Amino acid sequence: MGVAAGTRVWITGAGSGIGRALALRLARDGAAVAVSARSADALDALAAEAPGRVHPFPLDVTDADAVGRCVAAVEERLGPLDQVVLNAGTHIPMGLEDFSTATARALMEVNYMGVVHGLDAVLPRLRARGGGGVAVVASVAGYGGLPTAAAYGPTKAALINLCESLKLDCDRAGIRLRLICPGFVATPLTARNPFPMPDLIGAEEAADRIAAGLAGGGFEIAFPPRFARIMKTLRLLPYGVYFPLIRRITGAG
Repeated sequence: MGVAAGTRVWITGAGSGIGRALALRLARDGAAVAVSARSADALDALAAEAPGRVHPFPLDVTDADAVGRCVAAVEERLGPLDQVVLNAGTHIPMGLEDFSTATARALMEVNYMGVVHGLDAVLPRLRARGGGGVAVVASVAGYGGLPTAAAYGPTKAALINLCESLKLDCDRAGIRLRLICPGFVATPLTARNPFPMPDLIGAEEAADRIAAGLAGGGFEIAFPPRFARIMKTLRLLPYGVYFPLIRRITGAG
């Protein structure tokens, strides 16, 4: 199950990983998929795998004006967007030894402000039309602090809060806002993690779960289910229990 044939979709961060796999999955479902990433070569290679279904629009999501122009260009070519997936993000491990303002700022610009720029560009259009869908890719890392995620985790926590804050307003406007919280997915970004990753899944499985979630009616799409439940439960525990369990799960400390 996925989006309906003929659905017009825009996906950011589609050059690799989850975004790339999702673009191909939705294209197979019959969607017209606009894809954005910084690498034009990666987007051209992706479009070549689904000719006529995947349409490349190179973009740096940290440039707010460029995001606005990109959305206008996508709708000029494909027509009004039915579904947007704001997936662009990056990860640089950071802990005590390599704590850096520059790293924290760089990840906030891409992971958080990149999504804000996307929302700023698409929400007025969807609101004016009285409908459409927007999905924001956060992470279970946003549920609670994890080792080496001192830069990455806060950006994802901010996205979770952002979507929760906008949910009721979007409901009233007829906009289907969804929050996507993957666990560990085998991508070039997670390959940077220096610890064992529980319940690691492939990008294609992640894409299948997202596609199924977009076809459903829930607010949050969190997976894999067991690990997502564990992380949700952990954030409810007192710190005296939380930190020993995180140490055991990740092997940190």
